[in-house]
Amino acid sequence: MRSTNSEQKKSATKAGMDMTTGEPFKLILLYSLPIILGNIFQQLYNMCDTIIVGRLLGPDALAAVGTTGPMNFLVLGFLYGISSGCAVITAQRYGAKDIAGLKRSVAMNIILNVAIGIVFTILSCALTMPILHAIHTPQEIIHDSFSYIFVIFLGILSIVLYNACACILQAVGDSKTPLYFLIMSSLLNIGLDIFFIIKFHWGVAGAAWATVISQLLAGTGALVTIIVKYPVLHVSKADFEWNTQFAMKHLKVGLNMGFQFSITAIGVIILQGALNKFGPIKIAAFTAGQKVENLVTIAATTFGVTMANYGGQNLGAGRIDRIKQGVTKACILTVLFAFLSAIIASLFSKELAGMFLSNAPEDAQKNEQIVALAGTYLRMVSVFFPILFVLFIYRNVLQSIGRGFWPLMGGVFELLARTVAAYTLPAIWGFKGICAAEPSAWCAATIPLAIAYYIIMSHFTLPKHDAQSDSLANTTLLI
Repeated sequence: MRSTNSEQKKSATKAGMDMTTGEPFKLILLYSLPIILGNIFQQLYNMCDTIIVGRLLGPDALAAVGTTGPMNFLVLGFLYGISSGCAVITAQRYGAKDIAGLKRSVAMNIILNVAIGIVFTILSCALTMPILHAIHTPQEIIHDSFSYIFVIFLGILSIVLYNACACILQAVGDSKTPLYFLIMSSLLNIGLDIFFIIKFHWGVAGAAWATVISQLLAGTGALVTIIVKYPVLHVSKADFEWNTQFAMKHLKVGLNMGFQFSITAIGVIILQGALNKFGPIKIAAFTAGQKVENLVTIAATTFGVTMANYGGQNLGAGRIDRIKQGVTKACILTVLFAFLSAIIASLFSKELAGMFLSNAPEDAQKNEQIVALAGTYLRMVSVFFPILFVLFIYRNVLQSIGRGFWPLMGGVFELLARTVAAYTLPAIWGFKGICAAEPSAWCAATIPLAIAYYIIMSHFTLPKHDAQSDSLANTTLLI
């Protein structure tokens, strides 16, 4: 017997967590907790590379991996932005209970992610060495820097596979499945790091190969789960029929989020160029400090992902009132996490930064300087964690309601602030000036985004319609 339209809608709701009904605070928290754990293990990818490289290969190898961080962020951040942005449309279709549109959105995600992933693999590998020279990478570490990041770029499609699958699952409310595969792949990454570096003597390239292989397995596992567990996400040949207008809807959000990451990354690359002039010790210290920062501020990015999908689903359902409620409660929740993160970063800076350093007696003097400088960085930036945390809320919810221009401009403001700070403050404060560039950028982005959000939401309306009807999926106000 053929299913009725209402039965199909009900089956779509069963695909994951429906965030269009229920108490927003509880929904946001329950949805976020698995992503927080998942992001912890995501950070373990980079942290394990850094810790194992630093301990097994020494401070110069640590600096070599650290100096590639901004390049990594530039490329992989853009690709994650594409995956995440395209999945916003998937969340909107899911919120509108539009099953046909949901399947077509999944198919469009596949087409766009694969095509863009191939292009970026070719471009990134070709431009790796020129960029390393352009950012003044010290000669004593440039070979290792190239060996590490070139392998990461070779494995871009494996990273795209996981990102696309995870973002689609999160769009329909499943924040747990990506966590399970990240746990598995993170543990595998640790084992492969040690095996490739100690047994095969591959150096920093071994750490990169461990990351690529682990990410590939995580993506494959997420894909198999979609195939086995979520029939509502299954696509047919007809779903892949090209529709330029539909593709542009995905690209409008995806490119906005991708460029937002890239603009931020360009600022980070500029900052890295200013930092590289200070030499390997301070590069290693900044690297260790930022790795710790990334770990303790995981909740910031988590609540951003949550609000992108929460906003997308509720826009699809026509529940603008719930978006406003959710943002208010998410801001309260994320500021509480920000204070906790600041306390951890300040009190345990020495112990956390020390994880990345070797115990070799010949490195003892270098390590002491690195730990002290990393502590300086963490104490300075942790004061501004509440601003960083709410930045992700406003940035992602504006994307989810189709107002991507302002998050993009926030990235521009961030770029300008980080650039100006990187080339003026070090002349006054030295290394502390480099550290101050980060919170300067956060403030420059958060203030205009917060203002834009409240102005937009005070005038934001949808046309009169039945919020549960399929017609909402076709309204131009979704994007």
